[in-house]
Amino acid sequence: MTALKAKGVHVCGTTDEFYGSKKENNGIWVAAEYTPELFDYYSYRWMDTFGVDPKLNDVVENAGWYFEWNDPGTIMVWES
Repeated sequence: MTALKAKGVHVCGTTDEFYGSKKENNGIWVAAEYTPELFDYYSYRWMDTFGVDPKLNDVVENAGWYFEWNDPGTIMVWES
C-alpha cells in the first residue's frame, strides 16, 4: 500500500474493508477515479494493460501483484 501511495495512487484500504467481510485473499482497494492520469477504465491508449498506466502496471506486476477492475471508478490490486 505504501509503494502505491508513493506512486500517487489513491489507496482507500483493503478489499476486506471494501466488501465488508474477511476474504481468503485480501487485496488493496483503490479509488481509480481520483487519478485519471494513472487509471482509465475506458481508455484505448492502455489496452495492453487494461486501462492502467503501463509504468504503474509494470511496478505492480514485478512485485507479484495485478490490477482488476471492480467498476469504472474502483480497481483492486491482488497478489498473484
